[in-house]
Amino acid sequence: MSMRRPGVWVGIALLSLATAGCGSGFSGGGTSARDAAPPQAAQQKAPQQENNAGQAVQSVQQQERQLVRTANVDLRSDDVLKAIGQIKDRAAAVGGFAGEEESTKSSGSVTVRVPSAELDKVVRDLASVGEVTRSEVRSQDVTDQLVDVEARIATQRASVERLRVLFERAGSTSEVAQVEQELTKRQADLESMQRRSASLKGQVSLATLTVRVATVPIAAPEPEKVGFFGALAGGWDALVAVVGVILVGVGAMLPFLVALGVPAALVVYLLRKRRRVTRMNEAA
Repeated sequence: MSMRRPGVWVGIALLSLATAGCGSGFSGGGTSARDAAPPQAAQQKAPQQENNAGQAVQSVQQQERQLVRTANVDLRSDDVLKAIGQIKDRAAAVGGFAGEEESTKSSGSVTVRVPSAELDKVVRDLASVGEVTRSEVRSQDVTDQLVDVEARIATQRASVERLRVLFERAGSTSEVAQVEQELTKRQADLESMQRRSASLKGQVSLATLTVRVATVPIAAPEPEKVGFFGALAGGWDALVAVVGVILVGVGAMLPFLVALGVPAALVVYLLRKRRRVTRMNEAA
């Protein structure tokens, strides 16, 4: 039993160091198992590691870029409810589905998720639903994020497997508790990374389309102001907002000031008048 304990504790320590190196190694820092290896062993593994790194970079460059696509469209239609129904039908026709929806007889909006490859087609087909007054399509490249998350998942999964082996070898109660605590933490981190990967892949596979519909043309959003004049306009808007809040507060307090201030002023007036009369009588 005593022969196994040092091995378990050493294994936990090495796994902690390896995980710490994995967490910071992607940003160029941290301690890894490679840094702790003897110089001769590091020299022997260096060519193989360089080849693996080169293959990883080459695979990243050769793979298809992973894009998160979103679109915003403004429509004018005489029948808002009918137009929103047609938008949802077009999304369902290409394998998509409707999300948030809000509508009245005069205006409304709907958000649908459609396959990324079908987004352009769906946006073009909206011209048959109503008059397109504004159309905006954006793409965000998340390839590097996905590669990073997948690499972290592979490393974390290997770390979890090694901890499970150590857990089976643990003999004393303290060893079991220590390994189990670390295993639970690593498993939670692994599941968090897997959820992040699934979320990114879902955003890549399904594009988000938001359509606003109204019976009159929707005003285009004002362009964002930058520079000195943008800052000046922002400061003026903030000043107007603060003054408005102050005026609202004064308006809310005014009835109380009138209701309490008039009787208080009358009492002060009567007390002063009484004092003047008393002084005049004393002087006489």
